Amino acid sequence: MEEMRERKIVVAVDESEESMYALSWCLSNLQVHDPKTTLVLLYVKPPPPAYSSLDTAGFLFPDDLLATMEKYSKKLVDSVMHKAEAIYRDFGVDVCIYLSLSLSLHIFEIKFHTDTQVKVEKKVGSGNAKDVICGTVNKLGADILVMGTHGYGFFKRALLGSVSDYCSKHVKCPVLVVKRPKNN
Repeated sequence: MEEMRERKIVVAVDESEESMYALSWCLSNLQVHDPKTTLVLLYVKPPPPAYSSLDTAGFLFPDDLLATMEKYSKKLVDSVMHKAEAIYRDFGVDVCIYLSLSLSLHIFEIKFHTDTQVKVEKKVGSGNAKDVICGTVNKLGADILVMGTHGYGFFKRALLGSVSDYCSKHVKCPVLVVKRPKNN
């Protein structure tokens, strides 16, 4: 009998309720509690502003303004990851830090009350969400990408673009787009 290889399930998370619903759906419906499965939570923060110390009008940007912007970005990342951890707790998951490799990659080991262990990696990228998600998923060799959808109509989607639509066309693995029911 062939031994099962390691699986990677990437869940794209952001500030939206739709992405948290997708994570919740993933925990409920995909076999993430398999010890050979790694659940990767991927958050893409907006790219840092391309400011030098001078703006286009020649005014000097104070260093504290740039530091404040970076602090806000870090708080946003922390907020999203705390929301994700709250989802774990709703599923009876114990979280303990397993290893921290850098500021942008945190590997956690999660123990379900069934004594099954699941590895969870938290990855934070910066840039265009479409490009970062596709690049990370392909680089990791993910087995599936799980994403929420805002459910925009035709015109809004045409104007803003659809990250899930773009990713479904540009990643090498299956993409599961989870739509949040309207009554939730």
